[in-house]
Amino acid sequence: MRYGILLSENAKDGDPITGLRDQIADAADRGFSSAWMSNIFGLDAIAALTAAGVQAPPIELGTAVVPTYPRHPAALAQQAMTANAALGGRFTLGVGLSHKVVIEDVYGYSFERPGRHMKEYLEILVPLTRGEKVSYRGETLQAGLRLTTPGAGLPVLVAALGPRMLKLAGTLAAGTVLWMTGPKTIAEHIAPTIKAAAAEAGREAPRIVCSLPICVTDDPEGAVARANEIFSMYGTLPSYRAMLDREGAAGPGDVAVVGDEETVLARLETLRQAGVTDFVGAPFAAGGARSTC
Repeated sequence: MRYGILLSENAKDGDPITGLRDQIADAADRGFSSAWMSNIFGLDAIAALTAAGVQAPPIELGTAVVPTYPRHPAALAQQAMTANAALGGRFTLGVGLSHKVVIEDVYGYSFERPGRHMKEYLEILVPLTRGEKVSYRGETLQAGLRLTTPGAGLPVLVAALGPRMLKLAGTLAAGTVLWMTGPKTIAEHIAPTIKAAAAEAGREAPRIVCSLPICVTDDPEGAVARANEIFSMYGTLPSYRAMLDREGAAGPGDVAVVGDEETVLARLETLRQAGVTDFVGAPFAAGGARSTC
């Protein structure tokens, strides 16, 4: 299992790109294989990783994740390939549906039949990122072009939690990138579903990138409570709530990786055995207790 870290947008002296560059450099110095960035309502993750990454040591940089609806798949492919070219072939594009409350209430797009949307999106996006010509007309998306952008061949991962999305990720993409999903759910649901889909499609074994809050601390109960506070909204979003329910978790704190060093290492080993290929930690501070993040 490889290890990565989820980057923070915290600016350094008012300069967010320098802050990201320093975080990437620190991750490389500490032996992490990768660094990842969310794309919510702050920095554009692809642009920010490119700007910071060209100034930092050469580890894998990935998005976890870029929402699909606001960008046509050809536009996103072009942007991602440009980033991959600038970063010397070490960029990984993670994409996801986002959530109904964002896509409909914020952007004004229909969130009807999200599985259909993702299937059509990937059937355009993935071949374009391989440098192939695409001639496609779906129910909601169409494209007829071939990109001459350098940087073809980058991996595409899909934020996939439900059975249909996992099958799409295994069939059409290089794997999945998860959030708020614990080891029991990965072992019993995520890994078997996506691996079976990849095998049936004749594809290589998929990457399963698992991102969870993490804190090494001598106050695990306090850390769980703090995680429930910091990440509370993820316990209310339907897709993540479904994963927490599968795990038997009351809230985000119950899937956070917390405890002393021995406990944290044991939790990470459980994730590896569940089928995780890449663990990406989202560091958080437990508050008053001694903690290392």
